[in-house]
Formats: sequence, C-alpha cells, structure tokens
Amino acid sequence: MTPPSDPTTTIQRTAAGVVNGVKDLLDPGALAARIDPVAFGGALGEVAKGLLTRPLPVARRTAGLAAGSGRATLTALARSLGGHGAGPAALPEKDRRYADPAWEGNAYYYLLRQQHALFAEYLEAVASGVELSPVARRKIDFLVRQTVDATSPVNWPWSNPTMVKKAFETGGQSLFRGTRNMLRDSVSGGGMPRQITPGEFEVGKDLAATPGVVVHRNRLMELIQYKPQTEQVHEVPLLLSPPWINKYYIMDLAPRKSLVEWAVQHGHTVFVISYRNPDESMRDVVMADYMQDGPLAALDVIRDVTGAEKVNVAALCLGGTLAAATAAWLAARGDQRINSITLMNTLLDFSEPGQLGVFTDEKTVDRLERTMRRTGYLPATSMKSTFDLLRATDLVWNYVINDWLLGEEPAAFDMLAWNADSTRMPAAMQTEYLRNLYLDNQLVEGKMELAGERLDLGAVTQDAYVVSAEADHIAPWRSVYKGLRHLGGTTRFVLSNSGHIAGVVNPPSPKSKHWFGEAAELPASADDWRDDAGEHKASWWEDWTPWIGERAGEMTDPPRLGSDAHPVLMAAPGSYVLGT
Repeated sequence: MTPPSDPTTTIQRTAAGVVNGVKDLLDPGALAARIDPVAFGGALGEVAKGLLTRPLPVARRTAGLAAGSGRATLTALARSLGGHGAGPAALPEKDRRYADPAWEGNAYYYLLRQQHALFAEYLEAVASGVELSPVARRKIDFLVRQTVDATSPVNWPWSNPTMVKKAFETGGQSLFRGTRNMLRDSVSGGGMPRQITPGEFEVGKDLAATPGVVVHRNRLMELIQYKPQTEQVHEVPLLLSPPWINKYYIMDLAPRKSLVEWAVQHGHTVFVISYRNPDESMRDVVMADYMQDGPLAALDVIRDVTGAEKVNVAALCLGGTLAAATAAWLAARGDQRINSITLMNTLLDFSEPGQLGVFTDEKTVDRLERTMRRTGYLPATSMKSTFDLLRATDLVWNYVINDWLLGEEPAAFDMLAWNADSTRMPAAMQTEYLRNLYLDNQLVEGKMELAGERLDLGAVTQDAYVVSAEADHIAPWRSVYKGLRHLGGTTRFVLSNSGHIAGVVNPPSPKSKHWFGEAAELPASADDWRDDAGEHKASWWEDWTPWIGERAGEMTDPPRLGSDAHPVLMAAPGSYVLGT
C-alpha cells in the first residue's frame, strides 16, 4: 500500500497543482481538453458544413417529420375519442421501458412515444445522410444515440405515467424520496444516478470470496493462490490475468458465479493477479512494467511455489491483450513457459474497436494526455462514466427512472457492485495503450516493442481458446475474431451469449448458450464462421472445462500454499483490492 505523504511532499504537490492550473489557463489546448475532452466540436463542425452543402435532403426530411407529427397528433386525438388506429411511427413490440399500459391506452402518452420515435428516425436519417470522416462518423453516431436515449419520454417526470401512479400510491412520498436521491447524486455522484447502495456487498465475504492466500506482492500486483477443493489437482497450474481497468474479482465475483471457484472445483491449482489501484506516484508506469511485474513475475512465483515448468494462462480484456503480448515476448526469447492461452473478450486487432472508437482518435487521445498531466492518472470516474455511456439506457437512464422518478433504491446486483469499484489508470500506460494499440494497431502489425523485444503474435504457437460475446460493446466479437487469426497456434473460437462482462460471468444456467464451429480451420470471415457455427445450450465454461483439462497434465497431490521463498503474506483477497 502507498505510505502517507510527508508535509514537504504535500506542499510540493500543491504547488505543482497551482502551477499546472495557471498553465492550463494560458494553454488553449488544455482549455479545449477541459471543455470538450472527446473533441465533439470538430465532428459537429463537419455536420454543419455537410448540411449547408446539401440543404435540400434535410429540408425534405424536416417536412416529413412535420407531416408525421401531424398524423401522430390526429391518431392520438382519435384514440382519445375511443379509436384504436396506429400512428405513423413503428414502435418496437418488446421494450420493457414501455411496459405500463398507459403508453398504449392513454392518448397523451401514446402521442409522446410516437413523437419521440419520429424524432429518433429523423435524427438518425439526417445524421446518416451527411458525408463525414470516419472519426467524425463515430462521434456523431454516438451523439445521436445519446440524444435519442436522453429524450425518451420515459426518462422525464412530465411524460412518465408510472411516476404519476407511484406518486399517488405513496401519497407523494416517492416524489420526496426521488428528489432526495437526485440531490444526493448531484453532490456525491457527479450528477450520475446511483447504481448500487453502498455496503450491500463486502469484498472478501460476498465478492472475491473463494478461499486463498496472497503469496507475492510487488509495487503493481499481489498474486493470490487459491486453496484446493479437490483431493488431487492437475499438474499444470492455471494463472488468471485480469484487466487493471477494474478490480480482479470479476473473475471471482460471487459463489456459484466465479470462474476462479469453477476452475478450483474442477481440479486446477489457480493463481490470479490482483493489481494495485494506481495513484500519482505511478504516473510513469508503462505497459512493459505491467508485463514484468504482472504476468512475468507471476510465472516466476508459480514455478517456485508449484515446481511446474509450464503454466496455463487465462486472461480477460486488457489482461488478455497483455497475456498475448507476454506470450509473444517470451517466444522472442525462446521461453515456452506458457502451456496454453485462453483469451476472453480480448482485442488483439484494434482496427475496428466498436463504440470505444469514439474515445480513441488522435485528437481525443491528445486531449486526454493533457488532462492526465495534472494528476498523473486517469480518474476512476472517467473510466466508469465512459463505459456507462456506452450503455446509457441500461446504466444511466434506467437508474434515473428508478432512483429519481420512482424514488426507489437500486436493487442489489453483484456485477454492478464490482463495476462501481473502479480503478485509476497510470498516465503513461494509458497514453501508450491508446496510441500503440487503438491508434497505431502495433500489436497485430508486428511493430510493438516491450522491454527490448519486438512482439510477433505469429510466434505464439500455443493452443489458444478464444471466447467472445455476441453483445459485447467493448470488444466486438467480429474484431476479436479478426485478431485471433494472427496467433500462430491452433485456436478454438467460441461465441458466448450476453455482453462484455456477463459473457464471462457465465455459469451454467438454463439461459446459457454458445456457438462453436466444427471446421478444422477457421474461415477468414467472422460472418462465414457464424453461418457454419452450431448453437449449444450450455455455458462456454462447460465447453472450456474439457479443453483446458486436456492441457493441464496428469492428476497429482496439491502443492502447498506458498513456498519458502514466497511465504503466505495474508488471506485472500489481499490488500491491493481494497485500495481506493
């Protein structure tokens, strides 16, 4: 843990903050970074230019919107008199936000929904009709989605029938509670509605609860070894490499929802990396540091503790990108300690990053760099807000309705408790990560260097199990598929249901399913693979278990916890995961 600063250091940091603040006031670039950190201004400028260049299509669409609005008004008027006609806008049959019968039976609410649907169609049509650069196109499409989400009538007190009913049912108490919640969130939540009630879940008891011990600690991570739960274990241990964007325990979420627990119960000696939450002192830490003090250090400790010459590695998201890079680094040195590699929702090819492309263009990265210079890290709130806005309907407006309009407290949800336990990102690492991968795509192009070695994914010849999720908005499955083709070994690709996180926290259940192709070689196109893949009514965990078991060696007695060189330091989940 980071020791408290002495008074001299505090004074120096305060002075540096004042100096940086003055520099920001005098630097137009720093001012732009604060006012428009995602560089939407340039994209909107392109839209304005495009609309002025071709005004007639916009005029026609505007006239169409006015005509449709008039028809919707007449339909609503007829419904108020007992009619049942359909309005001009096609409304989706299944949208749980509009489950209240008033949206269909009350003419006023029916009209509001019709007008919003017409406005959404108009906005999307106008935006799609403007010729834009690829960067501006991503930003404008994002802004259109945010505008459509925000203007939905269900989100506002004057247009939500459920809020009115709730107010009458509670004698106005729901309005009082909702106002209180809104004021509380405005002060303590940066204006974002609360997704969880603090204190409902305790790390080490309700979350990250699989029994284990910390056997190693360095400046960046703690290594946890889990206690065996079977009489014998596979001789090849398993290292889990999580991302450091959030805490590690998404891989050990809760009993019966934990990949760690599942692996331990299926006879694996499991280790997991728990990264420290960075602060200003880590501003110069780069990806090579994360590789050396993360997976490479873990491999050394695991060899000492277990005596095993090889280790299976399973990794998630950014932790997967680092694991693949580590395997390539080891291959460049002729080191074959990694026996197999499992990649979960991991991008290797960043040429098509999906919705995150909104935040990863040159101008936005440059502005982010300017912002991080002041603190030495990217604040946890910035990371969380970014990911929340990518799913604004579910992670923002859903809680505006629940917390503010209906005056309820959010339901207990372990996955969102983990999501709220965000971490910071070191400034140097974040810049390097965005520039080398998102902007320059160096990893798949063989141009990336870490700790003195140029990385070649084709040299990673170990068997690989790559799983992606069909609704993943952070690592789109087609992009994941595109990247895996650069690996040099035999790859099994599996597509899971659900999204980026729920696709990993995917224990067997009646809702679980995955797709797998039986072809000996993977097709060049992800869509061709999808056409040939068969659906299996089971979790991908159940498919992965025999695959990793075949690559985990014979069964043997469990190794002891820790070793003479790496004694047990404390019980899991350790201290770094509790760092704030």
